[in-house]
Amino acid sequence: MNVIKADTLGYCMGVRRAVESAEVALKEYKDKKVYSLGPLIHNQNALDDLASKGLNIIDENSIDELKENSVVIIRAHGVKPSVKKILEDKNTVIIDATCPRVTVSQNRVKEFSRQGYTVFLTGDKGHAEVEGIKGFCESDFYCIENLSEAQDVLKTNTFEKVMLLSQTTFSEVEFAKISEYFKTFFDAKKGDDKIQLVIINTICPATKQRQEALEKLSGKVKGIIVVGGKKSANTVRLYQKASSYVKKAVHIENASEIPDEFYLLDTVGITAGASTPDSVIDEVVERLTK
Repeated sequence: MNVIKADTLGYCMGVRRAVESAEVALKEYKDKKVYSLGPLIHNQNALDDLASKGLNIIDENSIDELKENSVVIIRAHGVKPSVKKILEDKNTVIIDATCPRVTVSQNRVKEFSRQGYTVFLTGDKGHAEVEGIKGFCESDFYCIENLSEAQDVLKTNTFEKVMLLSQTTFSEVEFAKISEYFKTFFDAKKGDDKIQLVIINTICPATKQRQEALEKLSGKVKGIIVVGGKKSANTVRLYQKASSYVKKAVHIENASEIPDEFYLLDTVGITAGASTPDSVIDEVVERLTK
């Protein structure tokens, strides 16, 4: 069997930084309990490995249970300011592993919302990154998942100052559609000098690179295996795209889940989400080429 890996796959900068921060903390604070605020990344294999080294997971709703001087890692998705304030008040040791790109989005939302802009964020409702960014908004906030939702909100409300940005792992294609609709919608209101529209594409380049690499890969293989956590938004989107490119596509979390039918193919492509460890990808390749 010929196994071809996508040119870009696996850990992105933000996730790798968060995992490395956890590894360092576990070595540096051996005398303290080390927690991540929510699952550090959306990959169970990586979480199991970190747990074996002593990393605990605590939910935002359980922060009150933390003891003073506990070590808490803020994951790449970031958190709302109110949550960080609670951690500070409890005198915990905070290791902020928020992805720098997410931090930029948080600061932009804070800045523009203070100027009276209504904030629109394209992304997955309830996603940790979305909730964290929302916490920085000091005006009205809308999370929209697709073009249809954008149309519904704009047509049923009146806005004068609007900013549009995105969850870092959102679809570039969908964001382009929504952005174009915003421009067209507000262009039709040019006569009103009060209307202001700001659009900032905050999708991480790593997301686009993975999607482009997948498209390139799809023309060379008979089937595609997408490796990554079932709760990982960017991995799910990779699988959706893979399914549109080839007849045989599957989303697995580890090598043990490879469907039997893939062992019968002569050429298989491998891609992986931004929270998939290199070791898990290597195991999948090894299993296929045995």
